[in-house]
Amino acid sequence: MWKSNRLLKICGRIMSIVILMSFWNYPVLGEQLTVQQLNSYENEIKRYSDYEVDNLIEELTEAALEAIEQAAAEAAKAMALSMLEREAAAMREATIQQAEALRWRLETERQMKAVKDAKKAGIKNAIITGAACLLSGIVLGVGGTIYLGGR
Repeated sequence: MWKSNRLLKICGRIMSIVILMSFWNYPVLGEQLTVQQLNSYENEIKRYSDYEVDNLIEELTEAALEAIEQAAAEAAKAMALSMLEREAAAMREATIQQAEALRWRLETERQMKAVKDAKKAGIKNAIITGAACLLSGIVLGVGGTIYLGGR
């Protein structure tokens, strides 16, 4: 109990010090504020001639046109780069599709060769089977005739 009362007193003191310090103004070091420099005559406003205003407008117009030209050039570069990226992506996709088509063509050719080989083997087996049947038929026919006495 005593420990918590002592801690509460310390916290209360710290809080009161922080609250009192918040009312004081401390100098802050940093960047100077940018304000317009006043003339030596603070109450007077400087009057610009029409020539100075026209020159300022021309300079601003030239700067704006130059900025517009630079922005247009950057936009054209960005557009060209995006077109190149799209073309490169399309070329990569076409290459992938060509490789896939080549793989499928080679797979089909391999399967067709296997089918032709199987067909040749099947014909060969059919001929061998036919010859074996014919020979066994002749042997059985001649043997049966001889065995039964030719009647």
